[in-house]
Amino acid sequence: MNRYMERALQLAVENVHKGGSPFGAVLVRNNEIIAEGVNELHVHYDSTAHAEMVVIREAQHKLQTMDLSDCSLYASGEPCPMCIAAMYFAKLQDVYYSQTVEEAAQVGLTLSETIYKDLMKPKSTRQLIPVHMPLKRRELDAMKTYRNQQS
Repeated sequence: MNRYMERALQLAVENVHKGGSPFGAVLVRNNEIIAEGVNELHVHYDSTAHAEMVVIREAQHKLQTMDLSDCSLYASGEPCPMCIAAMYFAKLQDVYYSQTVEEAAQVGLTLSETIYKDLMKPKSTRQLIPVHMPLKRRELDAMKTYRNQQS
């Protein structure tokens, strides 16, 4: 195990001792830790404050870029679908994790496993089904406005 994964795991254990959940993350660029963090759901009442999201936000702010393609992320636990999506948006180079979604479920942390299973179902049978409301007023066409701004 390398030192970055050890640090992510150490952060996770420390977070548990502080009343949080067992997740820590470290974001690395050119063998330097750019950001590190833990799940902060219990601190901020923020469902998106997963350790991976915390370090992505911190790194993007610190580096003043959305593009983290020259960075690697080390997470103590297998990233949930939300965090994986953020990693795609951030264009991360590599992602490593230590403990699996199944291991998390064994200690009662089942939501990631549930979400992964739900996303594999057809859209119409998922637990949460977004309802499409087609555009009615052309002046509210944000996609067309965006395209025109890019031209």
